Amino acid sequence: MASSTNKTPRIGFVSLGCPKATTDSERIVTRLASEGYEITGTCDDADLVVVNTCGFIDAAIEQSLDAIGDALAENGKVIVTGCLGARADVVLAAHPRVLEVTGPHADGEALAAVHRHCPKPHDPFVDLVPPQGVRLTPPHYAYLKISEGCNHDCTFCIIPSLRGPLESRPIHEVMREAETLVEAGVREILVISQDTSAYGLDIGYRTGFWNGRPLKTRLLELAKALGELGVWIRLHYLYPYPSVDAIVELMAEGRILPYLDAPLQHASPRILRAMRRPADAEDALARIRRWREICPDITIRSTFITGFPGETEEDFQHLLRFLEEARLDRVGAFAYSPVDGAAANALPDAVPEEVRADRRERLLDLQEDISTQCLEARIGREMTVLVDEIDAEEGAIARSPGDAPEIDGIVLIADDEGLEVGDFVRVRIVDCDVHDLYAERVDSDKEEVPI
Repeated sequence: MASSTNKTPRIGFVSLGCPKATTDSERIVTRLASEGYEITGTCDDADLVVVNTCGFIDAAIEQSLDAIGDALAENGKVIVTGCLGARADVVLAAHPRVLEVTGPHADGEALAAVHRHCPKPHDPFVDLVPPQGVRLTPPHYAYLKISEGCNHDCTFCIIPSLRGPLESRPIHEVMREAETLVEAGVREILVISQDTSAYGLDIGYRTGFWNGRPLKTRLLELAKALGELGVWIRLHYLYPYPSVDAIVELMAEGRILPYLDAPLQHASPRILRAMRRPADAEDALARIRRWREICPDITIRSTFITGFPGETEEDFQHLLRFLEEARLDRVGAFAYSPVDGAAANALPDAVPEEVRADRRERLLDLQEDISTQCLEARIGREMTVLVDEIDAEEGAIARSPGDAPEIDGIVLIADDEGLEVGDFVRVRIVDCDVHDLYAERVDSDKEEVPI
């Protein structure tokens, strides 16, 4: 086991999973730093390691268990938290040497576990944390979680059993966090939750107050308020409800980014019913058409599952026809993976693993052509992009309004003279490949207005 030679205890932190898990990690790391711990991304020089896990699908469970094993091998003192922590039996069966296991959305339990095995420093009078907290993302963008849990009972998902029912954060609390992020230099805020469209539903859209004015705890009012902060606002994980039309109107007005992440999961009515999804394919197509009427520049991304129990070739062909008609800009696809505790496990007519994988590849092959055509349509257009990185060989690596970090494409700008990470710059798109755009600067000035 490694030990630190410093007086300040060092906590190694490993964060896995989705952006929602990242915000959980940020809260824990922020608290630890405020108490005087030193945070490190390595294990071998830490006094203790915390692994925030994902437990949604088999591949994520395997990755989490591997990360725990690596931390044990490198350090020996490991605390496990996060979604896989809700299944402590799985963690302990694989790694009985872990010190403690806590579940998701359990910051207090995780912190208490750290305190038990690595007592906090004795100097509570020194402020070691910036107002925006400790973030695991780059300084120029940040995730903003607006709610926890979910009220849906999708048969393939165990998130409600892991994270509980919908629990919306007070709108004044969300807005104050957003303001603090902007004051700290964040240029893009990515709004996340399990079901962003449902924000405030659990508390009857209760009215709160921000800067002395009343605001309903509802996504439309939240998006309007966030749009006043002068940075990019990007929305993730919205169900295609009619109420989203009003959100798209804000995009058309340039108040938030014209980007919508709507995980549709399938298109066959029969499979959607088996999944217990809250909308059918025809409604989704109508909504997509409506969104594009309101905001022609909108970028729509979605995810789909292939090989769900009972999915026939006819169902899969229905999904492919949907994609051809919907012309989505970005698509992720997952071969169905049984998850312990999911209701779908009891459904008949399981699809063989090789068929699930083959259908995923066929879907992605079709979507690659569609996505490439969508990118080709941008050639010749001017747009504002946000610089994420300066590369010595490639130049500036940026993102357009249609590209979320880490999951979508990038915009490559050969001329990076005078540019820095976090800059907005006006460019003209000159070429593309199957994923990314290539651009030239319209002028040498950096943009002051982000949208």
